Amino acid sequence: MKKNIYSILRGKFLISDDSFKNWRIIIFISFLAIVMIASSHSADKKVHEIAKLTNEVKELRSAFVDGRSKLMRLKMESSIINKVAEKDIQISEIPPTKIKVKSSNQE
Repeated sequence: MKKNIYSILRGKFLISDDSFKNWRIIIFISFLAIVMIASSHSADKKVHEIAKLTNEVKELRSAFVDGRSKLMRLKMESSIINKVAEKDIQISEIPPTKIKVKSSNQE
């Protein structure tokens, strides 16, 4: 047992006569390790991009809600009255009436 461990530590399995089999296994395992590391880095990169895009979506949604609330405040009648009052335009006391136009085809 001690002799086998010593021969492994010295690397005799790499220079012996049947070392070609060992080298093929070592190269195959190394290739698999490289593929696994590359896959892991790719997955981490995608996770970081997803997190970045999620934060961007949250910021855009917040900006949308803020813009919508500002628009609602600007569309309020009291806000419009104040804006128009600054330009010395007064609100009509008489409500508007609809004008119906009859075309000559409908008669």
